Amino acid sequence: MNKKSKMIVLNNNEDIIKMWLKEVNSIRDVNKTSDISEELFKSTNEKFVDVIFNSIRNHGSATNLEEFSERLINLGWPLSYITDGLQIFRRVTINFILSQSEQIDTKNIREILKSVDNWVEPIIRQLVNEYSVSWEHTVSLQRVALQELSAPLIPVMDNITVMPLIGTIDTERAKLIMENLLEGVMEHNAEVVLMDITGVPIVDTMVAHHIIHAAEAVRLIGSTCILVGIRPEIAQTIVTLGIDLTNFPTKSTLKKGFETALEVTDRKIIDLDNKKIESLEKMIDSIRGNRNHENSNLKTQ
Repeated sequence: MNKKSKMIVLNNNEDIIKMWLKEVNSIRDVNKTSDISEELFKSTNEKFVDVIFNSIRNHGSATNLEEFSERLINLGWPLSYITDGLQIFRRVTINFILSQSEQIDTKNIREILKSVDNWVEPIIRQLVNEYSVSWEHTVSLQRVALQELSAPLIPVMDNITVMPLIGTIDTERAKLIMENLLEGVMEHNAEVVLMDITGVPIVDTMVAHHIIHAAEAVRLIGSTCILVGIRPEIAQTIVTLGIDLTNFPTKSTLKKGFETALEVTDRKIIDLDNKKIESLEKMIDSIRGNRNHENSNLKTQ
């Protein structure tokens, strides 16, 4: 019966595909594929059904399963698209085989169900496994990328670096902040690190604890850590919680923190226009002084 059912399916694949496509299109709202363009949805369905029939022809072996699952991951398609599509194929195929069978009894139906399950179950197992592996790989790469961006240390001038922090700070991220701080200070030979918490929405006891520990670690290796970006509500929270930051330089803005960092490194900002004016005034005074000296000499003569 298995061979007979297989021949029925392969010889009538166009009819089965039409019925399958009709049902797959009818559940687009359910499996969250309604936002996908018609052209992309059509091409993906064609690829999907090609994978299914290749597996049936090759007795459960399909070499393009990995490629198809990776395609779905890259496009951001839900896993339900795979499971729903295969369940629909199972139902459509069983109904079609039954409609073509001359004799329908309990034994016949049982054999048909077993045959179709033997085709569909390996595909489900392989596709879901490939999808899961591809998804885990993608998530792993994204996690690494996010970790690199979650606590960057940016050198802005000789001996001065900035670490802008955005989002919540948990224990895992605090550990990464500490590692990046210490490694960055040594790598860039930084005398001052500006830790900017402007983008941190909440500073509670735990967050403050992590920040203080990071600042203390930076101090122990001979550098200064300045906390900048303290908004009024954060300052109020720090006072309410009784968090001691007396040994920790703080500034309300990055600009003020940078000015302090310049002072710590024996530098300062000079307005070039004012400097030119001062130089010009000194030159004029010098000229005037020389002229007065000449005039006094002439009078003496």
